[in-house]
Amino acid sequence: MAGGNAPVIIKRKKNIVGGGHHGGAWKVAYADFVTAMMAFFLMMWLLNATSEEQRAGLADYFSPEIPVSRESGGARSLLDSPPVIQPSQAPAPANSEEEDNFQDVLEHFVANSGESDVGDDLLQHILTRVTDEGLVVDLFDLPGAPLFEPSSGRPTRLMRDLVAVVDDVFRDQKNKVAIKAHVRSDLAATRTRSSWPLSTSRAESVRTLLASGWIGDARLDRTEAHGDKEPLHRNRLDVRNNRIEIVLLRRNGTR
Repeated sequence: MAGGNAPVIIKRKKNIVGGGHHGGAWKVAYADFVTAMMAFFLMMWLLNATSEEQRAGLADYFSPEIPVSRESGGARSLLDSPPVIQPSQAPAPANSEEEDNFQDVLEHFVANSGESDVGDDLLQHILTRVTDEGLVVDLFDLPGAPLFEPSSGRPTRLMRDLVAVVDDVFRDQKNKVAIKAHVRSDLAATRTRSSWPLSTSRAESVRTLLASGWIGDARLDRTEAHGDKEPLHRNRLDVRNNRIEIVLLRRNGTR
């Protein structure tokens, strides 16, 4: 430019600190904190509002274990503790005739639910499943409704009625039958008060009942006492672990 008078350019820099009290990062952290607190208080409420059995049922619901493929019996809610059935107990391959036969027996149990002589008071004590051993019928205690007199092998009237139901369903089958007795854990048990004699006594009582019924002694393959070593439910003190398994065995002798 003529005369050398070039324009003066002034450049001002403004340092802007990102965020500050107007930023959004703190809002994300606060939202995470509030969510965590809500989850914490929800957990505390659940612990206070549910029973030990219901908490065990919730834990079982999120367990990755695989249940058996076929099961029937008394209805259970989400908070009820489901049985502990390992994947290895799933039915083994068998001939279709025997599988169809087992299915017919299962349907017979379900069909009985509509008959007047088998009421819900009996059906809620029955759980059926098919394993590699055969068709298993579990008969178990419920709170206030035991199958045996306390700490003894003497069956109650309820147990006699349940065994009569199983005996009637199995009467036309040719398969052998096995009996397994289980009892729940007892906090008061000691070395001198074992669960084995009690489960042995109960297995023998059921054998006597079945031997005098339609099944008869000739079809009874064996009786087994398992003490408290194989609980059906994770809570080992659960009264439902007081149970009797009556197994319609597979003809191939799988055990």
